[in-house]
Amino acid sequence: MKKLIWVSIVCVLITILSACGADNETSTTSEEPNNNDGSVETIQWKLAHLADENHIWHKTALKFADLVNEKTGGQIEITIFPNSVLGGETDVINSIKAGTVDLVISGETMANWAPKAALMAVPYAFRDEEHLKRVIEGEIGKEIEAEIKEKVGLTPLYYHQRAPRNLTSNDPINTPEDLKGFRMRVPNVPLFLSVWEAAGANPQVMDFNEVFTGLQQGVIDGQENPVDLIHSAGFYEVQKYVNETEHVYSWIYVLVGNEQFESLTEEQKQAVLAAAEEAQAYGQELFATETEGYISNLKDKGMIFNEVDQDAFREAMLPAIKQNLSDEQYELYERILEVE
Repeated sequence: MKKLIWVSIVCVLITILSACGADNETSTTSEEPNNNDGSVETIQWKLAHLADENHIWHKTALKFADLVNEKTGGQIEITIFPNSVLGGETDVINSIKAGTVDLVISGETMANWAPKAALMAVPYAFRDEEHLKRVIEGEIGKEIEAEIKEKVGLTPLYYHQRAPRNLTSNDPINTPEDLKGFRMRVPNVPLFLSVWEAAGANPQVMDFNEVFTGLQQGVIDGQENPVDLIHSAGFYEVQKYVNETEHVYSWIYVLVGNEQFESLTEEQKQAVLAAAEEAQAYGQELFATETEGYISNLKDKGMIFNEVDQDAFREAMLPAIKQNLSDEQYELYERILEVE
């Protein structure tokens, strides 16, 4: 009888211990990564931009992708899509909102959602590259970033300083009077339409990936962009002059969707931000060394750099700047002018 009692007690104890072991095992497994084999699930991000594979943006994006992969231990992989293969800037931003793309390189186009982003490319707001950099990294730059995050739904990670925008054409343009009847492409930025209309041109909005064909077929007579994009887009094949209006000094951000960024662990976020800081420095070095190279190469390919009356263009555009900026934007514009 005693034996039967002891056997029963032992069986009960074994059952209880087995149940506890099973509970512990379940708890441990629930904390493991998503894959059945126990490995960490890789996050796949897509980054799209409009430049070609030889452009500073693309080279820096590749560096950024490598740094992110390295600093996250392979947990985040970024694939780069250049040449507007996933659409223009507006298309890509909408795709990020839809969750089918994750990162974009974008600038003043974001003013369609965040009004302060228009100040990233207001004509004759910045005196030179140093003035531009002080604004970007100062209080005004932080205000613009905050509004982009809130109203566009994108988080700026790092920026590219841009060479000044110049007007290209097949005939020299020296003053605003030379713009009569001149059909030119501008990005989807209302201010750009207005200032070029005020200067005497006939501007029209067109996605960047359509500009070469538009120039080639005579749909438009010219366009305006920094020398890096003039070069990477091959506009030297369909345009003869780079008219040095230098009407806009600007910058452009590499941005990730807020939702995509917030879905990361805190450790992954810090790794992405650290990679962005290193990519920023890498891109700045490329900018300094390659801008002169673009100018030299464009000249070698036959483009003529034409000096213009910048004061005349500034004077012609100023009324449109005042008219098109809201009170808040114009106040920000004046603050930019005051930055020493």
